Amino acid sequence: MVENQILLIIGLVLSFFIAWNLGANDAATPCDTAVGARVITPKKAILLFAFFSAIGALSQGHMNITTISKGIVPVIDPYGAITITLAAGLWSTFCTWKGLEISMTYTIVGSVIGYAMIVYGSFEVEVLSRILISWVVSPLSGIVLAYALYKLLRKIFENVLEDKRFNKIISYALIGALCFSAYSFGANDVGNATGVYVAVTNEVLGLPDNSTMLLLTVLGSIGIAVGGLTWGRKVIETVAFKIVRIDVLSGLAAETTNALVVYLFTTIPYIYLGYGLPVSTSIVGIGAIVGTAFARGQGLVDKMTMVRLLVTWLITLPVTATISATLYMIFTNVVKLL
Repeated sequence: MVENQILLIIGLVLSFFIAWNLGANDAATPCDTAVGARVITPKKAILLFAFFSAIGALSQGHMNITTISKGIVPVIDPYGAITITLAAGLWSTFCTWKGLEISMTYTIVGSVIGYAMIVYGSFEVEVLSRILISWVVSPLSGIVLAYALYKLLRKIFENVLEDKRFNKIISYALIGALCFSAYSFGANDVGNATGVYVAVTNEVLGLPDNSTMLLLTVLGSIGIAVGGLTWGRKVIETVAFKIVRIDVLSGLAAETTNALVVYLFTTIPYIYLGYGLPVSTSIVGIGAIVGTAFARGQGLVDKMTMVRLLVTWLITLPVTATISATLYMIFTNVVKLL
């Protein structure tokens, strides 16, 4: 029992570290279009992100915590929880340091897979299959919806696009979309930071699932806010200014699309399946930006930046699975020797 208490304390510190990484790396997703369209400064965007992501996490974060905590594997033991978060934290810190926006969802799921293969030799195929399918469908949905929404908005407002008063109104709408996107981010992503600690927290504190999830959600939302405020600017500027040139109208289409797609993938599966599907908010967000770029002309996409980001995303799953599996074997073998 004492051993589990110590492991829980270590784990919650690591969980806060993951939440910090989420805020630092993924604050770009809700903030990129508004900053790229120059309707708000990075500092103000991050403040709005911190506030609304916390609301989203506290309101709906339990939906994806359920998926991470007991969807892919039946239960995650204390050593597994620590190795999963440590593996994810190491990889995300490295990528953030390099200014690369990674998918924390890919990072955590990859780490859980590595743990599952060592401990169980397998994982819940049905749940993981649905998650993997959602990873393909969600960015494609982002591209298609953003493309259609941009075309629709441009057709509706074609005659007033050069009106300064219209641009001011659209700028306020874009800030509103940023807030909705941050809310969806909090609901979708807080489980990535805290979901693996549900079982050990239940065991040590003797709390029911709902109370445990609320406690972990509070911890995660604070960590996300701190991460965004302290280190979020670097990645925001990578995505906001280096992938595609963003104007106010395309920014509104992209941000609204990102918020809606992430929200629906979190909420609708939970209603029908009992667990949310944790999609990559960063990949959906960039898909939405690319969709608006296609609507305006393919030449507007910075292909080199896109290639760098795609390579990082593709290697994240196998890299984190390998790190997690290796760390778990090291930790458990060291414990046996003590």
